Amino acid sequence: MTRQTSLTIVVPVYNEQYLVEASLDRLFLLADSPLLESIQVIVVDDGSSDRTPEALERFHLAARHKGEPKFEWLFLRHPVNKGKSAAIRTALPHASKDLTVIHDADLEYHPQDLLQMAAVFLAEDADAVFGSRFLASPYRRVLFFRHELGNRFLTLFCNMVSDLNLTDMETCYKMVRTDLLKSIPLVSTRFGFEPEITIKLAKRAARVFEVPIRYAGRGYQEGKKIGWRDGVRCIGAIVHFAFSDHVYSGDETGSEILGRLNRAPRFTKWMADVIRPYLGESVLEIGAGTGNLTLQLIPRPLYCVSDINPLYLDHLSKLALNRPYLQVCFTDGEKGDTFPRNQRFDTVVCLNVVEHLADDSAALRNIYNVLEDGGRAIILVPCGQWLFGTLDTVLGHQRRYSPDQLRSVAVSAGFAVEDVLPFNRVGIAAWWLNGRVLRRTSFGIWQIKMLNLLAPAFRLLDRWLPLPPLSLIAILRRSPAVVSVANADESGDVSRRGDTPHDAPFSRQPALR
Repeated sequence: MTRQTSLTIVVPVYNEQYLVEASLDRLFLLADSPLLESIQVIVVDDGSSDRTPEALERFHLAARHKGEPKFEWLFLRHPVNKGKSAAIRTALPHASKDLTVIHDADLEYHPQDLLQMAAVFLAEDADAVFGSRFLASPYRRVLFFRHELGNRFLTLFCNMVSDLNLTDMETCYKMVRTDLLKSIPLVSTRFGFEPEITIKLAKRAARVFEVPIRYAGRGYQEGKKIGWRDGVRCIGAIVHFAFSDHVYSGDETGSEILGRLNRAPRFTKWMADVIRPYLGESVLEIGAGTGNLTLQLIPRPLYCVSDINPLYLDHLSKLALNRPYLQVCFTDGEKGDTFPRNQRFDTVVCLNVVEHLADDSAALRNIYNVLEDGGRAIILVPCGQWLFGTLDTVLGHQRRYSPDQLRSVAVSAGFAVEDVLPFNRVGIAAWWLNGRVLRRTSFGIWQIKMLNLLAPAFRLLDRWLPLPPLSLIAILRRSPAVVSVANADESGDVSRRGDTPHDAPFSRQPALR
């Protein structure tokens, strides 16, 4: 049986009174494909000053009379011209199908090519598919050499910024998973959409593919609107979005802020190096995000990654495609029934999660229950309630911990505390300045870049600084089950529940040296 998907087609229109009806009518050929179960077309008239509105009205009446059951039509209008990117932003909230693609209102692109693009999503679990005019295709109209040079230069420049190897960044035919596209904040105007979506997809580590498409470009006498000024604006857009990390729309899970923190991979490596000596062979990571820490800790015989953010879970699923040892699941720390069933792990990694939960004791009990006897839990939490400020609020922190508080909640959940490690003394000054003094609600991109640049030096200095740590890492162990008195040996000894926790607030271990 052929797998199916559904498609939203966004059609920005500006002063195309002679071509728009023919362009929209060609979309009906998609109805014959068994690949598409339903098709939504959103037409946005971007303040046309010619007779485009009348042409769209005529087509709308004809489409209703045609009554093609696969198609849904929606017609929107801007009172003034705002640009292609603005038209796309207007349409996106209405997009309701699995995939979304942009289709021009002229006849340069052929919608038959949309079918091979959609097929890639089903075959390769793609996040985005670009239709390239420069890959081998059955035919293409031969036009201006200078336009091709311009396109290839802009693609090369964008590839240098995004670290992709696209052949045609400026193509109109960009098909993206609708939920992913809606989660990316789009801010550009006119034709800035092309570099913006390309660079932001790259920064989101999306799985991007290309397929060859036909192209019948038109000349300026036929109504082509793009000029050299748009090329200059595109260069400016590439530079702008190269330095922007605004790649997540705001949501309840703090994706935008956490996405910025992911721009410090050296800091993540430092964290991974500290906890790696405590990991076993079967690991459950709770709150894995986009897998930055995961990539530092795999491969292992079994590594299960989990989160509650659907965007992260989808990204982790793509990460697991070629890693058979990597499993992905939804796990809410406070809800025991969301933990993997009938499965036990020798290690649970839970970094920067427990402080977000209203019932941290319940979360630790759930972690305890999913561990094998003798298994370890590695828990990282923020340290020092006196540091609680605006950054904690915006990140959704319920609390910050002292070493004694962390030990207490761990013991109440049944754990034996092996160690409580201080982590990141250097960061305490920056957190205090941003969250308590300046009362900021986000981290500056240059602060994150500096953190990434200086992380190797910070990790060398960290153990020598006479400062409290920004975070605590608890190494907890699930003790072997208590032996009943009936099974005690002849000496009358009964196995103890676990090792006595250290009395000192912090202790050192080799990974910090």
